[in-house]
Amino acid sequence: MQRVFNFSPGPSMLPLEVLRRAAAELENYNNTGMSVMEMSHRSKDYLKVYEEAEAKLCRVMGIPDTHKALFLQGGATLQFASIPMNLMGSHKSADYAVTGFFSNKAYVEGKKYGGARIALSTKDSDYTIIPLQSAYSVDTDAAYFHYCHNNTVFGTRWPYTPDTGKVPLVCDMSSSILSEPVDVSKFGIIYAGAQKNMGPAGLTVVIIRRDLTGNAMPLTPSVMDYAAQTQNDSMINTPATYGIYLLSLVLDWVEKQGGLAAMQKYNRRKADMLYSLIDDSNLYRASVATDSRSMMNVTFNLGNVELDKEFVTQAAKRGLVSLAGHRATGGIRASIYNAMPVEGIKTLCDFMKEFEFEYGK
Repeated sequence: MQRVFNFSPGPSMLPLEVLRRAAAELENYNNTGMSVMEMSHRSKDYLKVYEEAEAKLCRVMGIPDTHKALFLQGGATLQFASIPMNLMGSHKSADYAVTGFFSNKAYVEGKKYGGARIALSTKDSDYTIIPLQSAYSVDTDAAYFHYCHNNTVFGTRWPYTPDTGKVPLVCDMSSSILSEPVDVSKFGIIYAGAQKNMGPAGLTVVIIRRDLTGNAMPLTPSVMDYAAQTQNDSMINTPATYGIYLLSLVLDWVEKQGGLAAMQKYNRRKADMLYSLIDDSNLYRASVATDSRSMMNVTFNLGNVELDKEFVTQAAKRGLVSLAGHRATGGIRASIYNAMPVEGIKTLCDFMKEFEFEYGK
């Protein structure tokens, strides 16, 4: 069967070049006589894989020496608890920007471990906008300010980096990491599940400013203690060895494309193709405000639930799969992460034009 264009929000498609390289090395990696997934994480051969992946990530993202990259597990969801456990300390509260599904989950989890204040909520707009900096304030005594850079469910993206002064900035970049350049020095913590732009599910990347480690609550499990994980190079327990290897291959691919600046240009081109068609259409309706639109998750609807379903069904027959919107929103969602080729966007646009010609009368 021919490969489909997979618009899933995650786990998402991986670059075909990466899949083929992994397949070629599956049984016998680098003449070791075994697969990477069979190697001891303490072995010389695997430690080289790990060290290369960390070095590549630091190089591609421009991670300064003030920060440490950790390769953990538990998804971004585990970090919803790990962050307050490590950073709340003697602070009375932490600030949360609730601009969508996952940022709200982070806030709800954060409340379990101390005070949590909603500094900003876009619930009244059905999470369709990202307000300007002037629309909210940051508590100068907060342990941190948490926000989600790209809203996978509703399809919004922060068009700027919040200015939080001396309050550490904590960001969930699960659905946008590696899609554009980021000034890591502005952040206390960046964290991301790998299954959208970095590799398979099972690996979570946490980039933490080193001076924020060492203050975990006494009840914090060691696998969730950033200081302990930093001291042990993310190997308190067996890490997601194969996921880290695949991340390394993805980073090779990103560098081959020209790095994050090139990825941003490429991703913007893909997103603009879709948004232009939607904006010029009489059938498709964009779901979010123009200045808050995501480059990774393009959300829209056809104004009719049954028509939305028919769109998804017919698209799948054309090899355009996983286009149904999140259960909380309905409609259509095209997740167009780094690995989605322009060819996939062109094929989707051609289908959308044909569908509108037939059903948009």
